[in-house]
Order: sequence, then C-alpha cells, then structure tokens
Amino acid sequence: MPSILDPVPPHPDVDLAAVERVWDGYSKLDLVQFRQRRFDGAWSGPRSWELLRRGRAAAVLPYDPVSDSVVLIEQFRLPALFGGLPPVLVELPAGMCDGDESTEATAAREIIEEMHLHTTRLDLIGTFLLTAGGSDETCAIYAGRVTAPPAGPDGLVAGTAGLASEQEDIRVRVWPADRAESAALEGRVPNSVAAIGLLWLAARRAELRAAWLAEGAP
Repeated sequence: MPSILDPVPPHPDVDLAAVERVWDGYSKLDLVQFRQRRFDGAWSGPRSWELLRRGRAAAVLPYDPVSDSVVLIEQFRLPALFGGLPPVLVELPAGMCDGDESTEATAAREIIEEMHLHTTRLDLIGTFLLTAGGSDETCAIYAGRVTAPPAGPDGLVAGTAGLASEQEDIRVRVWPADRAESAALEGRVPNSVAAIGLLWLAARRAELRAAWLAEGAP
C-alpha cells in the first residue's frame, strides 16, 4: 500500500494535470487538477479536488474467545463535537502506520500503547477507505485474540491508557460480545472503524470463537 510520500500510481482512466501541496502539517492537503474517463468512455472536463492525504492506518478488534468479550476504548474526539455528536466515542485501538511499518505491526503496537494488552494472533478483517469523498486514508482492521483484563462495574478497567507524549486520555472497558454487537447493530457506535469491526464480529463470532478455542490456550 502506498504512503503519503509515494507518487500517485498511474491509472489509464485518470489524467493528472497537477498536484499541489497546499498544507503540510501533521495531515497533508493537496489540490489536485485532473480528468477521469467517464462510464460512456469519454473524458470528463477538467476537475479540481481538495484531497486530505493521511495514508495508511490500522486498527484491531480485541476479542477474548474464552470470556466471549471484546475490549474497547473510549476517548475524546474533537471532530465528533464539530459534527454534532457526543465527543467521547467508543473505538478500537488504532493509529497511523509509521513510515513503511506494516499494518499488522501497527495494530500490534497500538493495542499495547492504548490498552496495555498483547495479541496472540491477528486475523485481517479487511482494508477500508474511510472518507472516499475527501481523503486517501485507508484502515486495515484486524480481529486480535486477547485475554480480557479484570474489570469492575459496567466493564470498566481500572486506570487509563495512552501515550502521555500525545496527550492521550484513554479509558478501557470490557464488553460482553453480544452487547457490543447490539450497540453497533442499533447504530449506537458512531465511530466507523469500531462499527465495521463489531458488525463483522456479529456475522462471524461463532466461527471465530470456535476456531480460536480449538487452538487452546494462547
């Protein structure tokens, strides 16, 4: 998968006239001038598009097949507030890939940083384009086998996690798998990556649990 520093791969149905970097902060914003081949075979007229260049990310859905539970995080998200949503979201541990780091390595690193948990295996659920109309960011989502930590009332795990250097303030909570799936199915998980992971689990949990339990103790 390309990073935000790689040249745009050529495509026979896309004519790139110019790519101008108009913002070069943590996220990169490019102004792209292009034409694309239409479904009738003709070329479109000149088009201009503002493209947020984010690159590759990875996330992991931590699932404990023994307790039949998932471990999710909660954290403050400023864009959710601006979008009219509650700013504290239920999420999966996730993050951007560092340089040429593989998405699997990113997923394994993020679950340690954001949950202090280790996975004993990672199964790829899929790679998804998160905002097709405005950004090139892709997220590879994995199901990760974990041993859920001890939890108090309502699944709350004592303490918080996250990197102090990044001002992360992350709360960890253990959910019964069926409860977490119901929240996603009822539209109560507005974070798209978490919803995708939980909806996948709702469709595949019986199969996944049987396979992981058959492997024995991690």
